[in-house]
Amino acid sequence: MNRKVTFTIIVITVLIIISIPAGFLYVLNNGNPYTKLITSHYVPSYLEEKGYTEKDILDSHFVEPKHLINQDVYHGHYMVIFKDEPTTTYYYGVTKRGKKVVQFCEKDVQLSDGTMNISTERTMHSEEECLQSLENR
Repeated sequence: MNRKVTFTIIVITVLIIISIPAGFLYVLNNGNPYTKLITSHYVPSYLEEKGYTEKDILDSHFVEPKHLINQDVYHGHYMVIFKDEPTTTYYYGVTKRGKKVVQFCEKDVQLSDGTMNISTERTMHSEEECLQSLENR
């Protein structure tokens, strides 16, 4: 009986030692699964409420920013490219309090030479109220 308990403790210890770095590497490469779930749930519903359909959207998915963003929102973003404005990428986030979807003021705009530029100018799908993603870091 004593050998079984010792073996079980050793196995559990080894699994913990292996799983902690593996989990850390997963979060570094793929982002926090919780924020991905929250963002991927709330933003598509929000866009649907705004009247957008799959026909209006060229591409949309969760992205993990590589820099610190506004602490009022979860770290993950949801990027959207609309078919009628394919050179502009919009970003949405979900607030930590109230889980309200917000559009970030910063957008990626592809220039004629193929480079990307960050813009806060109003565009076709800009909302009246937006949140600065680089404030409150």
